[in-house]
Amino acid sequence: MKSKIEKWLEIEGIQFLKRVGIKARQTVLDFGCGKGNYSIPAAKIVNKKVLVYALDKNSEKLNQLEERARKENLTNIKIINTSGKIKTNLKDNSIDITLLYDVIHLVGKNDSSTLKDRKRLYKEVYRVSKSTGLVSVYPMHLKTHTDITSKGEVRKEIEEAGFKFEKEAYMELVHDDSKIKGYILNFRKILK
Repeated sequence: MKSKIEKWLEIEGIQFLKRVGIKARQTVLDFGCGKGNYSIPAAKIVNKKVLVYALDKNSEKLNQLEERARKENLTNIKIINTSGKIKTNLKDNSIDITLLYDVIHLVGKNDSSTLKDRKRLYKEVYRVSKSTGLVSVYPMHLKTHTDITSKGEVRKEIEEAGFKFEKEAYMELVHDDSKIKGYILNFRKILK
């Protein structure tokens, strides 16, 4: 019998990410990917010749992702260890979809998020996003880790960074290897 996470990686995560907006032949950036609960299903959707950039600062989790990808025979996941830096070194206008799931509260020094740090993150995501790039956000832990207290404030910040709010959906997703329900906010890049 398969675990909840195995089912997620094989079926449910793919369905979830397709509802979010990921399609075949789209390049994906999973910013703060952890051990790949979203990178793995994304890599299965986009096509073996299209990359999913799995970016994180935690080497141990990246090693777990690498092992998971190897077991799944996925060769289209490019693992990037940022060592905590926001700069991705990806090319300008190269990403179709960026996932910021359970990560914006961790941006900054000592895992506390400040507006200045988040603005740097949004600027970097804007830089790497294609002209119609989608940014999908799962804003978790806001009240305990940031100076913002609602998804409305997150929405305002991201809109001020040059993205247009597209939709909000209440969906079942994975957080720390458990299935939960939460709000997903989708945005599109606006050309300045």
